Amino acid sequence: MPGLDELTRLLGTPSLHAHAPTDWSGTERYVGSSLPSDFKMFLDSYGPGVIADELVVFHPQGRTPLLERMHKIHGTWTEARSQHPADFSYAFHPQPGGLISWGYDYGGDEHFFLPCDHHPDSWKIVTMAHEEGCEVFDGSFSDFVIAFMNRLQVMDETGNIRPAVPSFEPY
Repeated sequence: MPGLDELTRLLGTPSLHAHAPTDWSGTERYVGSSLPSDFKMFLDSYGPGVIADELVVFHPQGRTPLLERMHKIHGTWTEARSQHPADFSYAFHPQPGGLISWGYDYGGDEHFFLPCDHHPDSWKIVTMAHEEGCEVFDGSFSDFVIAFMNRLQVMDETGNIRPAVPSFEPY
């Protein structure tokens, strides 16, 4: 997978972390589908953590398990959508075709898969941008993370704005 190979090149070889093989069955049973293969391969290799000090990804066996977070986020956003339907372009899982949560960033944005195809590897990424609506990314999880890191700007200790450094911090 070219995107996953590039992401691994940018982030470096995953540190060896002792964990049992990932059991995706409960999460995929809830979703009603497999999840995108590069997403699962990334998490199987790196585990849960923070990418570029900004983008948080969840794992089925993480401190906050992916399935637990999915239930919470889907419920919260479904309730918000029921109160303000004009503010939300998409339904949330378990509604048919509803967005499927996988992470967030420290800027307050939530990130979801849009199950727009029978093949999960063709799903898009939707970002619910804090107070700005939705942004749709037509590409894989790996390609999204690379694009996210490429556009991320951070302020260094001297107050200068610079590009973010690709990194992964497990938690």
